Amino acid sequence: MILRNKKLLLVIVIAAASGIVVYLFSRPGVSKSKSSRVPEAATAKHDGAQTHTAQLKFGLPVDSFNVIENTVQRNDFLATILQPYNVENITIANLAKKSKSIFDVRRIAAGNDYTIFCTKDSVQKAVYFVYQPNAIDYIIYDLRDSITITTGKREVTTRMQTASGTITSSLYEALDKAGGDPALAMKLADIYAWTIDFYKIQQGDFFKVVYEQRYVKDEPVASGQIKSAIFSHQGDTFYAFYFEPDSLQAGDYFDETGKSLRKAFLKAPLKFSRVTSKFTMKRFHPVQKRWKAHLGTDYGAPTGTPIIVTGNGVVIESTYNRNNGNFVKVRHNNTYTTQYLHMTRRAVKRGQQVRQGQVIGYVGSTGLATGPHVCYRFWKNGQQVDPYRQKFPAATPIPDNALQAFNAYKQEQQQQLEGIAMDASANKQ
Repeated sequence: MILRNKKLLLVIVIAAASGIVVYLFSRPGVSKSKSSRVPEAATAKHDGAQTHTAQLKFGLPVDSFNVIENTVQRNDFLATILQPYNVENITIANLAKKSKSIFDVRRIAAGNDYTIFCTKDSVQKAVYFVYQPNAIDYIIYDLRDSITITTGKREVTTRMQTASGTITSSLYEALDKAGGDPALAMKLADIYAWTIDFYKIQQGDFFKVVYEQRYVKDEPVASGQIKSAIFSHQGDTFYAFYFEPDSLQAGDYFDETGKSLRKAFLKAPLKFSRVTSKFTMKRFHPVQKRWKAHLGTDYGAPTGTPIIVTGNGVVIESTYNRNNGNFVKVRHNNTYTTQYLHMTRRAVKRGQQVRQGQVIGYVGSTGLATGPHVCYRFWKNGQQVDPYRQKFPAATPIPDNALQAFNAYKQEQQQQLEGIAMDASANKQ
C-alpha cells in the first residue's frame, strides 16, 4: 500500500513539472533561442519541419510592408520621390540635412534604383526609403519619429575574367564587342597614360586583359582591378603587371622588365579626345587668317570635358587674357613648365600645389578659338617644345629584394595572357 502511494505521488510530481515547463515556453515574449539577422530570408523550424520564411530586403521584413521598387527618372528629386507616399516636406528637409555628412541627396541620379517600404493600410505612408547610388552600396533612411540613416553593402563575389579585342573604331567599342566591361577602357587608359597616346590608337591595334569582375547574386555589377594586360600599338607591344612589392608599399603597374609604367608626364591633358592640330612652326591660324607658328598641341573635346595636369607641380598662373582665354600654367621643376588654354572655367588658383592627373579646368572655347578644345603647351628650359619628342624618366622600378617574386608573378600572368584567344568574348576563370 505504501509502495503504491509512493508511485502515485511520483507520477503527480512529474506531471506537475512537465506542466510548468510547457507553460513557461508557451508564454508570449519568451523565445527558445535568439534569432540572427539573415541577409535575404529568415526561416523558423519546429520538429524538423519548416513553418515560416520571413523574406528580408536590405535587412527589412518584406511581409510587414507594401514594398515599391523603382528607378530614379530624369528631373526626379528626393521631394518628388517621397511626397506621393505621404512624407511631409519638413521630414524631407530634415532628412536632407541629416544625410549630408553621409550622402548628399542632391547627388541622387537618374538611372539609380530605390525602394520604398510603406505601411500596409489605406494611407500607404513611407516608413523606410532605400537609395542605391550603385549596384553594391545602399543607404537606408528610417523615416519614423527620429530619422536615422544607415549604410550597407550587398554581398559581392569576385571572379577573374579575361577579354581581348582588335581596334576597329575605339577601345570602348572593342571592349563592348568582346563582351567585357566597357569601363575597362578608362582603366586601361589610366594604366597606359604615360606610354600610349589613346588619341592615336589605330585600326589593327589589339589588347588582352586579365581583370577582376564583381558580381551580386551572379549578376555582373562592376569591373575591379586589372591584374595584367598587353596592348599592341603601332607594332609595339606594351605589358602591364599589377604588383605590390611588399605589404607596406602600395601596388603599381610595371612592364616586363620591372620598370614602372609611370613617368614624369602624362601623354596628354585629356583622357579621351582627338588631336586637331599638332606642334608646328608653320600653321594657318583659323581666327587670325595668317601663317604663323603653332607652339602647342590642340585636343578637340566637348565643352566641359575635364582637363588634367600632366605632371606634379605648382600653379604659377590661373587667369584670362584676350588670346588664351581662361588658362592655367604649371611649373613642374626648374626644367619643365606646361600651359593649358581656352578653358570654359578654371578649377585651380595661383600658388596651388597640383598632382599628376588632377582636374585643373574644363574644355571651352574662350580667347582666340573657333571651337571647344584645349591647347597644350610645353616648355623645356624656357623654350617651347613638342612634348611628343621628349623622353622622360620613369618612376621607381621594382626594388631588388622583390624582383624574384615579381618575375614569378609576371611569368604566371604572361602565360595567362598568351592563352587568351583574340577577339574572344569575355571569359570567366
